[in-house]
Amino acid sequence: MKALLLESIHPAAVEVLEGRGYEVDLRTGSLGEGELVESLAGVDLLGIRSNTTVTERVLKAAADLQAIGCFCIGTNQVDLAAATAGGIGVFNAPYSNTRSVVELVIGEIIALARRLPEKTQRMHDGVWDKSARGSHEVRGRTLGIVGYGNIGTQLSNLAESLGMHVVFYDKADRPAHGNARRMRSLEELLGVADVVSLHVDGRPGNAGFFGPEQFAAMRPRSMFINASRGMVVDDVSLRDHLLSGHIAGAAIDVFPVEPKTQGDAFESVLRGLDNVILTPHVGGSTQEAQAEIGWFVAEKLAGFAMAGSTALSVNLPEVAAPPLTSGHRLGFLHHNVPGVLAKLNVLFAADEDNVTGQHLSTRDALGYVVTDSSAPLSTAAVDQLRSSEHCLWTRTW
Repeated sequence: MKALLLESIHPAAVEVLEGRGYEVDLRTGSLGEGELVESLAGVDLLGIRSNTTVTERVLKAAADLQAIGCFCIGTNQVDLAAATAGGIGVFNAPYSNTRSVVELVIGEIIALARRLPEKTQRMHDGVWDKSARGSHEVRGRTLGIVGYGNIGTQLSNLAESLGMHVVFYDKADRPAHGNARRMRSLEELLGVADVVSLHVDGRPGNAGFFGPEQFAAMRPRSMFINASRGMVVDDVSLRDHLLSGHIAGAAIDVFPVEPKTQGDAFESVLRGLDNVILTPHVGGSTQEAQAEIGWFVAEKLAGFAMAGSTALSVNLPEVAAPPLTSGHRLGFLHHNVPGVLAKLNVLFAADEDNVTGQHLSTRDALGYVVTDSSAPLSTAAVDQLRSSEHCLWTRTW
């Protein structure tokens, strides 16, 4: 059994997978499409972060691949439709680095409000500039959070504890935390926020979500933070509004195009501006978060490959079957059509096999059933399942 882990995934993941008997190939950089196709021969599990794109071509070529672990929050770097069509499970870490991202954003809000990047650089240049000009407390200021999910809500809570007022906008119907107020539109939020922080996902519809019109609608001398996805912001327009003075400062952690490996050259139109904090996509890059992500996603991958659990899969029907302590297990991923479960159970009955547990879930066009039994289903019955027109795969444990 082989696992390929890219982009310097935390050693905790290696420990988990090697402990389950996997041969782990850990690499520091990401791979392009052609390199992935070549590297995935004989690989059962693939681990990636945000810089590796898994396309339909890659998935079709990866004959042995069972699952992909995105060791991050987002999964937009994976062609989920193609993975689902191939019965390949996709897992991520939707909560593990939330606190790390929130702490970075809070630090950036304070740093921008106090103009710390500019003052630090002047000190390094040998200039003593002890002035309060342009420096403000964050207490009493209004933070506008765009995207009120796991990160947005925790940011809301911490910002309030600092004495900030919080408003938020989200297309989903999410409950307000604390004293936060929901805005009916993005425009309404931009009109009242002193700081705008983006926390939206990377779905294709969000490309270019924040551009010239949105920057123009922000309050004069407000601040802007993007720790979500690089493709959602027009960085050229942001630069224009920073240079004009309309926006007082910005902190950007994600970019439309990012270097593939450690040490590669970084290019951005925002470089060189003294009121801009640029960080290399490190919102979730704390030792605590990366260790938690490494353990969490690796456990999900191993649980899927070795016990058939699809708990928290982003694309397959979710079945959280209990650990198999005795007997045998069969997993059957199939097209979601009537009668499939009944035919499966007929096979168990014909074998006079005692079913000790059964767990079923459907999701859109797919159904997934895990059946535990006292004895293994006969080879002929398993072959009959695999040859079914509705079968994507059948696995036994």
